[in-house]
Amino acid sequence: MRLPGHVVIPEPKLTRYLLIPRPKGDKSRFLARAGFTLDNSSELDLALRRLVRNGDAQFDRVDEYGTYYRVVGGLEGCNSISLAVVTIWMERSSDGAIQFVTLFPFKEKSA
Repeated sequence: MRLPGHVVIPEPKLTRYLLIPRPKGDKSRFLARAGFTLDNSSELDLALRRLVRNGDAQFDRVDEYGTYYRVVGGLEGCNSISLAVVTIWMERSSDGAIQFVTLFPFKEKSA
């Protein structure tokens, strides 16, 4: 299934979480491989929007905040490098809007 075209990506999720180095759970170094930095956070926003627009969403879970979906695919970087990622999106219970939650590197499961 495809998620609706209009999605909410909170700017602080990019500039105060994903693109900031952290001692634990750091994603900034991973994203930097594709050229995403604090200086061009809008490029990460655009790449996430392309991914969710073109990717298939799979149901993940439901909680009191909403229904969660996973969209797996290539996050196209601003330096022509594509990162294999899993993105999490939530259809908010409060208003039905689709909001970006997080991303992490895609890792193939071992047989």
